[in-house]
Amino acid sequence: MNHIVIIGNGISGVTAARHIRKNSNHKITIISAESKYFFSRTALMYVYMGHMKFEHTQPYENWFWEKNSIDLKEGFVENINTKEKVLNFSNGENIAYDKLIIATGSKPNKFGWPGQELDGVMGLYHKQDLENLEKYAPDKKTCRRAVIVGGGLIGIELAEMLRSRNIPVTFLVRETSFWNGVLPAQESTMINEHIMEHHIDLRLNTNLKEIKADENGRVKSIIIEETGEEISCDVVGLTAGVTPNIDFLKGSGIELGRGVKVNRFLETNIENIFAIGDCAEQHKAIGQRRNIESVWYTGRMMGETVAQTICKNKTAYKPGHWFNSAKFLDIEYQTYGWVFSEKNKKENQAYFQWKHPKHLKCITISFDKNTNKFLGINTFGIRMRHEIFDKWLTENKSVEHVLEYLADANFDPEFYKFHEAEIVNKFNLENNTKIQPKKKSWKRIFSKV
Repeated sequence: MNHIVIIGNGISGVTAARHIRKNSNHKITIISAESKYFFSRTALMYVYMGHMKFEHTQPYENWFWEKNSIDLKEGFVENINTKEKVLNFSNGENIAYDKLIIATGSKPNKFGWPGQELDGVMGLYHKQDLENLEKYAPDKKTCRRAVIVGGGLIGIELAEMLRSRNIPVTFLVRETSFWNGVLPAQESTMINEHIMEHHIDLRLNTNLKEIKADENGRVKSIIIEETGEEISCDVVGLTAGVTPNIDFLKGSGIELGRGVKVNRFLETNIENIFAIGDCAEQHKAIGQRRNIESVWYTGRMMGETVAQTICKNKTAYKPGHWFNSAKFLDIEYQTYGWVFSEKNKKENQAYFQWKHPKHLKCITISFDKNTNKFLGINTFGIRMRHEIFDKWLTENKSVEHVLEYLADANFDPEFYKFHEAEIVNKFNLENNTKIQPKKKSWKRIFSKV
């Protein structure tokens, strides 16, 4: 029986522990300095917005861990002695391991802005960030304005949270349009307009220069780099992306890049040490994926994969087709396969786009302009079935096939307005085709046409 030690109790580390327990009687210890019990990080926003309590974010009852013989240890790992196989804690304690899984996740990016360590400056990643929000932005009297720096998914979540308590928000986005390094222009533009409709002061092409302090060392204002404008505020949210949380590994002998370097089996350069989740960096990217993927579902998949290897069923990490989902205020977003922004679009890619003239709905379908092979789809305001698109991508279906059977992929509830006919009609007009959309068939859906 080996002692498996996991540093980090996020989705990656906890999934690894659960699957190791399913397949072995190894001794398992999970270490965390953030919280004793695992919680859903993506649900933090809903706690602040009053939709749930913090305990509702914990998928497992507190007795689950003891019942399944998984030890939980609270503490901060200061360094690792890889030769002796010992973890050293900041309080002077230590713990030995036989196999080690590093699952320490990410931390918010900071770019050396003056004032970035002031009271009232925070990210939105840890439980402690939620506690800081409650402290510094409980209401619009305490927080007269918040400034958010960084135009990604976390930034727009934080904006929505603050607006739920009627706190005025200024949103600094350095790009010319929101998330336009990822989204095609029609989608990015639609999100810009939607953000402003929610009375959020969106500042595009704008960078932070400095965060200024009051006499008590708390945030009092920010300075904009381009104009020198000073904006009074009580909270600054730093949401300009994340970086792997690996500072404690320097000098350990574990190979590091931006993250912990791993092979396809999630093994590091040191035997019996693995890395998974946001902190893991593939030596060579898998397909068109990034070397580091800070995504919930890939962290879960890595946890399942490394558990198989530790339980003597050596398994390579194979994440399959790219997919993701998010919510931009009132607009739901899904993506399957590869749809890039115009500036990152590949030479062989062609895009078909449709946008509803009145409602916040649009799609972009990516396909190979030489073969018409379906490459990916973005959907906004229309829910789609993951399994069907995954199958179409695996089977290299044509864009014509996707449009013909698009109704089968639609997952919107009954009585919603459906738009397949007008979507296909627009494609036919633009491409001189005669595709006839099929009506939804449950028989085909269950066979994953």
